[in-house]
Amino acid sequence: MKVLVATGRLAEETVRDSIADNADVIVVDTEIAAFITPRKLLDAVEGQFPSFDHDIIFIPGLASSNFTKAGEELGCKIRLGPKHAYDLSFVLPFAGEMEFSKTVPACELLADIRREMALEKVVELEESSSPTMELSGLKLGGNTRMKVLAEVVDATGLDSEALSDRIRSFMHKGADMIDLGASLHAEVDDVERAIKIARSISSAALSIDTLDPQLISRALKCDIDLVLSLDSSNIDIVGPEIARKDVAAVVIPDSGEGLESLMANIEHARSIGVKKIMADPVLDPIGHGIANSIVRYRDFHRDLPDIPLFFGIGNVTELIDSDSTGVNATLCGIGADVGASVLFTPEYSNKTQGSINELKRASQMMVLADERSSSPKDLGIDLIEIKEKRRRTDATLPEKFTEAHESNMWKLDPKGCIRINIIPAPIPDSSGPGGYILAEHEEATIIGTTAREIMDTIIEMELISRLEHAGYLGSELKKAEIALKFNRSYSQDDDF
Repeated sequence: MKVLVATGRLAEETVRDSIADNADVIVVDTEIAAFITPRKLLDAVEGQFPSFDHDIIFIPGLASSNFTKAGEELGCKIRLGPKHAYDLSFVLPFAGEMEFSKTVPACELLADIRREMALEKVVELEESSSPTMELSGLKLGGNTRMKVLAEVVDATGLDSEALSDRIRSFMHKGADMIDLGASLHAEVDDVERAIKIARSISSAALSIDTLDPQLISRALKCDIDLVLSLDSSNIDIVGPEIARKDVAAVVIPDSGEGLESLMANIEHARSIGVKKIMADPVLDPIGHGIANSIVRYRDFHRDLPDIPLFFGIGNVTELIDSDSTGVNATLCGIGADVGASVLFTPEYSNKTQGSINELKRASQMMVLADERSSSPKDLGIDLIEIKEKRRRTDATLPEKFTEAHESNMWKLDPKGCIRINIIPAPIPDSSGPGGYILAEHEEATIIGTTAREIMDTIIEMELISRLEHAGYLGSELKKAEIALKFNRSYSQDDDF
């Protein structure tokens, strides 16, 4: 396929560097590439390619004109390229393999397609995988994808609405299984109520999180899928009932003990008849022996590869003052190396919000990396939220410029003040926004999901009259939008 890339004068050098020998370049009579029009493109083709024989022309992804008639006149496709010239090297290899769009920039289209293909591959690999255990149709162990078990902390103490909202939120975020945490003061009726609520909301596998034999026994009567956990203090009491019902159980070492205790408890559970056993060698927090605990996991999986491993990632993420994204991705990679089957997180503190989704994506990345025998890189799925894989072209300092300074001429807008805040969605919904920006004026209250639509509405309603007020509001509204995007709090006039 013969490809032609259209650009303006300012971006010409960047375009040529990016495309190498993969396409021809046509420089249209405009400084800014995004301002290319159909007429200017046709004039440029006539002047620079009198014997035009290209199959497709990529115009800048930010170009807004309709190039349909120009394409018909030239007898070729005219499609949107990427928004930024440096992405051409990423887009052009796909020129003959897929249909590009007249309305969606190539960089966005390709990213969506690569993500969709990656997710389809994850599903395909999961369907063909061989588990060592199944819970409610969910594959565990073997070469299956690591599953995310999300704990509802103090599930037995939450009121019905709060518990329902938490479970719905966790399922929306990507949890494969739900763990119902029992408080120290929980009663057996609290356990039964929590299980009934969870069953009414989701068909996902459920676990009960307690060592209390009475609470475990009631959970077993309510057909719980997984008991978390068994040790020498309760195996003899509830083990026989677990065996009779053929329910799965996570076996842990006794408090403060190591691998020998875990092995002894597993043998004890087996001797009673418990068949579906998951092992938790216990992942210790950073500063408390995490390296040794990782070695325990490795050694256990080497010796007993058929027993699914429970990997308590929350033990680490909750006890480190660091953004959870990279920590979860790294721990998930370590989990994959040591044979983990279940990734456990309570997503409890503010700093770990989003952990369920992060672990789900990370587990998908590890499946793809293993299938390709590669590092978890360039897979179509990633966990890059703030930093960039490819940096946009930076400006250079001009010879002449005016140094910016704050004005001391601020005056109150006669139209009045506008108070800005955000309303995060309590339960994110893939079909709706993640929350709203709230702009309150004495004459109107406006809500929206983007800074631009809020600002456009403020201008349309003539709620501002001074330029400095408009500039200030634009800045604050954008901060509010970013706060919603990254699930951060927002306070007007505070630094983000």
